[in-house]
Amino acid sequence: MNEKELGDYIITIDNVSKTFPGGIQAVKDFTAKIRRQQVVVIMGPSGSGKSTLLRCLNGLEEADSGTIIVDGIPLDDNREHRLEIRKEVGMVFQSFNLFPHLTALENVNLAQIRVRKKRKPEATKMSMELLRTVGIADKADNYPAQLSGGQQQRVAIARALAMMPKVMLFDEPTSALDPEMINEVLDVMKDLAREGMTMVVVTHEMGFAREVSDWVIFMDDGQIVETGTVEHFFENPQEDRTKLFLSQIL
Repeated sequence: MNEKELGDYIITIDNVSKTFPGGIQAVKDFTAKIRRQQVVVIMGPSGSGKSTLLRCLNGLEEADSGTIIVDGIPLDDNREHRLEIRKEVGMVFQSFNLFPHLTALENVNLAQIRVRKKRKPEATKMSMELLRTVGIADKADNYPAQLSGGQQQRVAIARALAMMPKVMLFDEPTSALDPEMINEVLDVMKDLAREGMTMVVVTHEMGFAREVSDWVIFMDDGQIVETGTVEHFFENPQEDRTKLFLSQIL
């Protein structure tokens, strides 16, 4: 991977914990800092807290303790702070979460008009540019049911980008796709990384992690087990739990 100039810290996570009803502690004392234009990949077994952590980063889940600061804005009880962070942080989920009664174009338009208060012609112009960027401008008038899984996920990425976020969160964006559709989504994400988008990606796609990530975080049981560069993580992991995980998926 080519070295790139990274900016100052855009996300600071300090001792964040999250426990669900029943005493299930999904995230335990998670601390990390993420720089502008950095691509951070979070790996770990199912149930290790990866998705919960991502949802805490944009306020979809409420952390029980610790602090999260996004581009200088604390994620706290202040409603204005939360709204601002939601605008600054885009998220792409495992399931595409598109509105089935809206076309691809209308799905990408919606938040621009309702949240960013854009006029429809302005929103449509940006939406078409984004649909071209993700390679499906010709599907603008199609409804989700008329699109493949890979095409739906690319619409979801375009929809998130339409908010002009400073950070993109991806929660296993290829896990619901057929194998032949995975690369078309990963290629879009690789392009975003090359263009300097700050990204936090939960994934098991080892090839993507090797090619694109600047930093890898390995989680288990809600905690950080090991962190490091791609070279460190794949070629010289230190923790036995990391080694076991890699031996099972590589």
